[in-house]
Amino acid sequence: MHYVTNLPYVTKEEEHVTIPMSDGVRLSAHIWRPTSSDHEPVPAVLEYIPYRKRDLTAVRDSIHHPYIAGHGYACVRVDLRGTGDSQGVLRDEYLEREQADAEEVLAWLAEQPWCDGGTGMMGISWGAFAALQVAARRPPSLKAIVIASFTDDRHADDMHYMGGALLSDSLAEAGTMFAYATCPPDPAVVGDHWREMWHERLEHTEPWVLPWLRHQRRDDYWRHASVCEDYSSVRCPVLASSGWADGYSNAVTRLLGHLDVPRKGLIGPWSHKFPHLGEPGPAIGYLQEVVRWWDHWLKGVDNGVMDGPMLRAWMQDSVPPSTSYEERPGRWVGEPEWPSPHIRPVAYALTRHTIEPPRDAADTADPVQTHDGDTMTVQSPLSVGQFAGKWASYNAPPDLPYDQREEDGGSLVFDSEPLAEPLEILGSPSVELDLSADEPVAMVAARLSDVSPDGAATRVSYGLLNLTRRNSPEAPEPLEPGRRYRATIPLNGVAQAFPPGHRIRLSLSTSYWPLAWPPPKPALLSVHERSSTLTLPVRPVDEPDEVPSAPFGEPEGAPPLATSQVTPPEERWEVKRDLVGYHAELDIVKDRGTVRFEDIGLEAGRRAHERYTTVADDFTSANGSSTWTMRFRRDDWDVRVVTRTQLSCNETSFFVDASLDAYEADRRVFSRTWNETVPRDLL
Repeated sequence: MHYVTNLPYVTKEEEHVTIPMSDGVRLSAHIWRPTSSDHEPVPAVLEYIPYRKRDLTAVRDSIHHPYIAGHGYACVRVDLRGTGDSQGVLRDEYLEREQADAEEVLAWLAEQPWCDGGTGMMGISWGAFAALQVAARRPPSLKAIVIASFTDDRHADDMHYMGGALLSDSLAEAGTMFAYATCPPDPAVVGDHWREMWHERLEHTEPWVLPWLRHQRRDDYWRHASVCEDYSSVRCPVLASSGWADGYSNAVTRLLGHLDVPRKGLIGPWSHKFPHLGEPGPAIGYLQEVVRWWDHWLKGVDNGVMDGPMLRAWMQDSVPPSTSYEERPGRWVGEPEWPSPHIRPVAYALTRHTIEPPRDAADTADPVQTHDGDTMTVQSPLSVGQFAGKWASYNAPPDLPYDQREEDGGSLVFDSEPLAEPLEILGSPSVELDLSADEPVAMVAARLSDVSPDGAATRVSYGLLNLTRRNSPEAPEPLEPGRRYRATIPLNGVAQAFPPGHRIRLSLSTSYWPLAWPPPKPALLSVHERSSTLTLPVRPVDEPDEVPSAPFGEPEGAPPLATSQVTPPEERWEVKRDLVGYHAELDIVKDRGTVRFEDIGLEAGRRAHERYTTVADDFTSANGSSTWTMRFRRDDWDVRVVTRTQLSCNETSFFVDASLDAYEADRRVFSRTWNETVPRDLL
């Protein structure tokens, strides 16, 4: 990262500006803007998220917003209602009140004397969701948006219900937001009523997993704020990006294919991070791209920002399997539009030409895999999925999928012959299966891997399908045991090069724990070969790349604010197996340690601990927990929030056991517990 100190505009900042909402609540904003905007108004750019601008996103904000402001914009970072130093309570994600607040913030910005009346929105993850969702509401001042790592489909392509299967990331993210939504504001900013604001949050927040679990079908709860319901609602230009290692690799191409506005897409090798902070690398000069976008759409500069391909994507070279990469080798390719005329779907029949990978009987139970005429069957053990990594990688701790050979030991495996020529794919593979099952509720996990000549298998993409949602996520239907069905499993989009001598492998399993919650009972899946296919989006190797070999500058940003590490961070990702009691566990620790923010004399600490356990192949033994500790300390002010969310099940119900404890110094000042039962809905 190159830190730039000499920017075109001299800027100033206002750390705590309150913006009034129509119901009397005031939101807290941090504003950076050119000093010249006092007499020469500029466009305003809003980032609108719940992650605490004064401390927990302060370092990132200090890199982004002064840089953009230094190019002639008023950059405004607002804490959502009920978070950070804003008043109110944050009860759930993407509610109507949240979006109405955003519209009021934009209207307030447009009316300020230092704003020329035009606004934009930008952000990653929640900030990108907010920008896209608000764009669909068409506030009059909003001229363009810049979004990274987002989705247009809250039910099927977020961390909740991939293919109608419940993701463990839903529990993990619920635990995250349960903690963030119950943290106090800073007394140094809001004054003596900080405790009253804090207790309002503590008293009116429930575990976030509950509303998400109460809506297992795609209903109006999920349709709200899902832009895929009406793409035509978005009428402003969109610059959209994501990474192949992220959970949000699909929405960029969907927007390119469905929006009817000026739009550009960018997909790199990154995990859930901004492209200029991208890991795995290479990171790029993303903020320069953002400034060019704003210059064109907010200032009317004719800078050629819309020239070149609609989509720029990182074509990943083959790599050995690893849970973390510093860099992913590859090259940039471009497509003039999406769907691309250069890419053709190629269907491969699934036949008995399979090669079973090595299996370690001590570690992985054999699947039931037999051949009966043109039918093969598989019933996977719960151990399949322990090396799956996270649904959305953050690359810290290392959380990418590891070597798939052990996973393949519990799966039905189809291998290609060794490739005689290189093969490249760009887009979303899919699997169409002619199948039957012996249980009314069953799932399929489909994995696409790159198998090197030495046998190592690197997962390239994957997809999930709860087979009760095979026809509709709105109206699931139980399977009739033994009846044949056709089901299509879309896999996550990817750009991947397979070299000569490597094999392409498709692996099918009936469980994928703990990435996805297992069905109520183990199911025996029968797959009818020859009438089942794998379809790959093939991009001809000799197709021109359509982009320069180095289309981006080096990453740039403003110098980050000063911090010091008071206590060290800790990262842990451990798979544990007890071969006496057959207890299996995935143990994850993400501890940022304690960081001191030198400019405000504040120490902040965050620690997350996730555990996912099962016993043998008892599908009802699945248990997940997310425990968070958040601490803030300055002089004699010392507060702490501890949240715990646990999810377990039997064949008919989910059980949520949660607790919330708040402390001043070592004295507990608030405590509440929840014990809720939620029926399983063909899940």
